[in-house]
Amino acid sequence: QAPPPAAAAYHAPAPAMAAPTPAPAAAGGGGGMMSGLMGSMASGMATGVGMSVASRAVDSIMGPRQTEVVHRHEGAPTQAAAPVRCQLQQDQLAQCTQSMSDSAECQFYLDALKACQQSA
Repeated sequence: QAPPPAAAAYHAPAPAMAAPTPAPAAAGGGGGMMSGLMGSMASGMATGVGMSVASRAVDSIMGPRQTEVVHRHEGAPTQAAAPVRCQLQQDQLAQCTQSMSDSAECQFYLDALKACQQSA
């Protein structure tokens, strides 16, 4: 066997490559708080548009939603403040229906309550 050529076998290793230098920082400083705020706002707007489109799609299939507004009389006195008419007759009828097994026995109290309500 022939010995390997001397020049090819004993080459010195190539010098190590130097690490690449990091890229220079952006002039804006990385965005900061305003870039995060704008990103959040864009995300919120996209979510709102998506929900609106989905709502319209559901309305087109199911029909439009209907809402009902109920107004309560806020200026009217409450029943606790105003005396209840025919309270005695109501109490007597309630006591009779609780103590008697036959509601026909309480007809007198029912008639008295009806007469009171008609006269008031």
